[in-house]
This record gives sequence, structure tokens and C-alpha cells, in this order.
Amino acid sequence: MKHVQTVAWRELRSLFVSPVAYGVLSLFAVLSGLFFVLGVAAFNTYVMQLEQFQALDQLQQINLSDHLVAQFYDSMGVVLLFLVPGITMGLFAAEKANGTQELLLTSPLTIWDVVLGKFAAGAGFIAILVAMVAAFPALLFMYGDPELGKTVTGLIGLLLLGWTYVSIGAFASSVTRSQVLSVLIAFVLLLTLLLMPAFSELGVIGGSGGIGSAISWLSTGEHFQQLLKGLVDTRDLVYFAVIIGSFLLLTKASVESVRWR
Repeated sequence: MKHVQTVAWRELRSLFVSPVAYGVLSLFAVLSGLFFVLGVAAFNTYVMQLEQFQALDQLQQINLSDHLVAQFYDSMGVVLLFLVPGITMGLFAAEKANGTQELLLTSPLTIWDVVLGKFAAGAGFIAILVAMVAAFPALLFMYGDPELGKTVTGLIGLLLLGWTYVSIGAFASSVTRSQVLSVLIAFVLLLTLLLMPAFSELGVIGGSGGIGSAISWLSTGEHFQQLLKGLVDTRDLVYFAVIIGSFLLLTKASVESVRWR
């Protein structure tokens, strides 16, 4: 684990030396603030409309957690889908382009040290982004009464979603030396996982029955939505662990294959 931490700190330092990290942080902060303000405005407008039409039953059912916080988290999950490939594009592709991968692989570090260290660096960066997201719902506790449980589980879901994207982005970066191609591969994989239920419903893959259910199970969106509802199910946690572990194994195999070329 000591070597994993060393690789992770090295990767984080190199990330913050480049303008990529600051560009992503700035863009994410602006988008977070924009989506939160738009969400609050839409929520207030909706409440005013219900009051105008005297829809008392709907007014009693509406709450900040389901109609504002969850939708805000959902929007930020989409933002992560576009930003994470840019964060992970250089994890392995940059090493290949700079000719330093051979030095890294011939060092005393094991392949797992390298893979887990680079993943930990990406996961740490995602944790910073999620902490930025958490600052906005925190404001609601000063002026409103959102549910603490749903707010926390939504943040956990966003964190797990981001870590899943990092593992996929790391794999995409490990199969090419082009950072641009790495972004494209990661984005296609992430979009495919997200849209799998739609593909199944349209009959493109799987169709109905057991295969269709298995295809839907692979969707990141399905499990993320459960956490947004405040439902912490072991099956959803296992899903994220399986997807992250699977792509880390694929990344290890991809990096290790360099020794056999």
C-alpha cells in the first residue's frame, strides 16, 4: 500500500502542475453553481404555481430532497460523464507518449501498485469535486429542511458514480497512447453503460427476459437513481464494486501486455 500512495501522490502532483486540473475544477464549480441556482429557481416557481392553483395535496408531498437535491445530483452526474474522461486521459496515455512507461514498469513497483495508485489519484480528485457539490445542499439546511439521509446517500452515489467513471477512464487511457483517443473511448464506454436500459427497451441488445434484465443491471444510471432516492441496497453497492474491480483488472491486463509485445 505504501507504493500505491507514492504513485497516487505523484499522479496528483503532476495533475495539479498542468492546467487541466484547474480548468476542470473551475468549470465544475461554475456548472455546479449554475445548475443549483436554476434548480432552486425552478423549485420556487413550481411551488408558487401549486399555491396559485390551490393544489394542497401536491404541496404536502413536495420536498427539497426529491424535487431539488436529487435532481441537482442527477445533473452533476451527467457533468461528471463529460469531465472524467478529460481527467483520466493522461493516466497511462501520457506515460506512453512521453516514453516513461517502460521506466515505470521496470521499477520495483508492481503492476497493481501502478494501476491502483493512478486510480487512487483519480478517485481523490473526484472526492474533491463531490465535496464541492456537497457545499450547495449544505446551504439548504440553513434555510430549509431537506432530508439528511437522502442528501448523504445521494452524495455517496455521486462519489461511487465518479469512481466508476475513473476506472473506465483509466482502462481507456491504458489501451492507447493518444490522449484524445482515450477521451473518445472512455466517453463511448460511459455513454453505453448509461444508455443500456434504453437499448434493451428498443430491442437493440438483449430484448426482454433474463438477458434484458442483465443488460439493464449493467447500467450505471439505474443504480445511481436508487441511491438518489435514499435507498442503500447491497446490490447497488456490489454493482459499483464489481464494475470498478472489473475495469481495474482490464487495466492491469492492458498495462501488463506491454511486457509481452
